[in-house]
Amino acid sequence: MAITLDQTIGQKQRSWLATIMSGQTFWVLIAVILACIFLSLATDSFATAKNIYNITRNVTFVAIIALGMTLVIITGGIDLSVGSVLCLCSMVLAVVMHAGYSIEVGIAASIGTALLVGAFNGVLIAYLGFPPFVVTLGMLSIARSLAMVASNNTVVFEFGPDHDKLLALGGGAWVFGIANPVLYMVVLALITGFVLRWTKFGRYVFAIGGNEHAATLTGVPVPRIKVIVYMISALSAGVAGIIQTGWLGAVTTNIGAGMELQVIAAAVIGGANLAGGVGTAFGALVGAALIEIIRNSLGLLGINAFWQGCFIGGAIVLAVLFDRLRNLRQGE
Repeated sequence: MAITLDQTIGQKQRSWLATIMSGQTFWVLIAVILACIFLSLATDSFATAKNIYNITRNVTFVAIIALGMTLVIITGGIDLSVGSVLCLCSMVLAVVMHAGYSIEVGIAASIGTALLVGAFNGVLIAYLGFPPFVVTLGMLSIARSLAMVASNNTVVFEFGPDHDKLLALGGGAWVFGIANPVLYMVVLALITGFVLRWTKFGRYVFAIGGNEHAATLTGVPVPRIKVIVYMISALSAGVAGIIQTGWLGAVTTNIGAGMELQVIAAAVIGGANLAGGVGTAFGALVGAALIEIIRNSLGLLGINAFWQGCFIGGAIVLAVLFDRLRNLRQGE
């Protein structure tokens, strides 16, 4: 029987809609929207301009690092060092500027440190065959220790002649009153999404996560791509560290402690598969948003903040369960 043009278009539209609705990111986004509606009705302070401003600003630090983490997870790896790398890069920036150097020199030193750490992780994992868990767990300790050495384990809150520039960079709102960190997050998410969707590098990243052996046989430079991915992960932590330093106006050696767990949670909740081959930039943002809304809602609803880990852990388990059920259904 002949199929008309209208029927063909209708089938494609249904397929497109079914694909979106079957994705984990879609349902997490729905959960974020429903949570916002519920909290707006249940509390008087959630939907205020000040609280929304704080939520959007706070979510950016986890979201920015989650963008880099998503690339790592897509390749089938993991990076446990991002919280400590954030601390180290923040401290390098603070110490360099405190010594009297300009903000440009401080940022360059911080970014260079991040790239060096990422390259170190990547080489050990990609070329020497070390397990990502072991390498990045070791770097978690090394990076924070180096941050303590760099600052002599003291708080740095004076940033030299460009002190005000740094505070404006991280704590300002230059465009329509939108917090600067939010603008950075959006720009970085667009870049990451474009790279994953439209570039050869993005295709290589997914190919490695889907089947590394097959990717190697088809000519994908697997070791080099892996090194770049871990450099991007560390770079995202370094960028978040620079922004957070400007927002806080001070750096301590416990900054970023435990952040790696929130970042991994954001990526996984947003749809990244720990087995590799699946993940999106938008999913990382949605996962980070859900985590921040959970954290924010506990205080507004009068729930003990110690329950935060239970809620986030439960969200991770549900996300993995959802992905497992989807894979079983597709297998049938």
